[in-house]
Amino acid sequence: MQGIAVLGSTGSIGTQTLAVLKELRGFRVIGLSARQQADHLIKQLNAWQAPFGVIEDTQYVQKLEDNTESTILSGSQGLCDLAQHQDVDVVVVALVGACGLAPTLAALRAGKRVALANKETLVAAGHLVMDYADQLIPIDSEHSAIWQCLEGRNREHVKELILTASGGPFRTYKGSLETVTAEQAMAHPNWNMGGKISIDSATLMNKGLEVIEAHWLFNQPYDGIGVVVHPQSVVHSLVRFIDGSVLAQMGATDMRLPIQYALTYPHMQTSSVKDVTLAELPPLTFDEPDTERFPCLGLAYAAGRVGGSAPAALNAANEAAVQLFLEGRLGFSRIAEVVEAALTAHHVITNPSLEAVVDVDHEVRVQTFRRFGEGWEG
Repeated sequence: MQGIAVLGSTGSIGTQTLAVLKELRGFRVIGLSARQQADHLIKQLNAWQAPFGVIEDTQYVQKLEDNTESTILSGSQGLCDLAQHQDVDVVVVALVGACGLAPTLAALRAGKRVALANKETLVAAGHLVMDYADQLIPIDSEHSAIWQCLEGRNREHVKELILTASGGPFRTYKGSLETVTAEQAMAHPNWNMGGKISIDSATLMNKGLEVIEAHWLFNQPYDGIGVVVHPQSVVHSLVRFIDGSVLAQMGATDMRLPIQYALTYPHMQTSSVKDVTLAELPPLTFDEPDTERFPCLGLAYAAGRVGGSAPAALNAANEAAVQLFLEGRLGFSRIAEVVEAALTAHHVITNPSLEAVVDVDHEVRVQTFRRFGEGWEG
């Protein structure tokens, strides 16, 4: 019986992880966490009889203590304490944003296996995280697909990793992107995701972050990582080999599949996800991404190639810009402008420590909100 902690259990990936755990054998939930969703977390803690709960917003600690039998921890330190707890064997990091970095490293340094669904951790500090590569397995559908295509393969035979992108809700949109609303941007055609990742998908920044992730996860140079727009989201990613052959991983558009794969790896268990019936599939199409209309993808490639602290600055500026957009204080088209301005102003640190990454993250956010947003208190 493996002890498992789900960090970010009330979000999209977290709730789907718990749905998967209901069908799996061999796991016991040790701890769950949420940022502010106290009522949802209370229900989860009681349903799973989890010994520990973490609420990042400390104002809800008393409410959780009054309504659960769980020991309640709080803040970033609480996440780290749960991630490295002696009863935890597997940590699912389903947190959104750079807040996932510290608990991920805490878990890895404590020898835990980490199922990672937090893009920002590898983007901001891949050079630190990959010291523990043998303890890490990705949950993202694209990286899970590549992982499966590479299993048992000689990495020297890999020519190119190809990430697929749905193209988001504005792939065929004919109107001006300057006036689109948050509701429009969050209406993803294929996936049910949280607010931040939905906006990133709409700008193609999500794919840019995944390019940087793939660079670290698979030790692949940026010139050997491509992106294609695949609106049907049936092929989750591909690998091209030096002999010209291409392997693709296909499956249902359902995050429960890569979640279960990460939890049970290197073994497999049956899943309740409906099988893909090939004869019933629509025609599968692949197109080049429009980087002029969606410049965030190119900005991510540029930051990745610069390296050092540049990807951390990219990520922080993007998180701030997305927040401003969701709050109605920034136009959709200006998200890329905000990110580019932050990268231009950033003084790159060649090999940043964890503390330096955290400082860069905070500084870029502060400067971004001061320049583009009003009323931010830090």
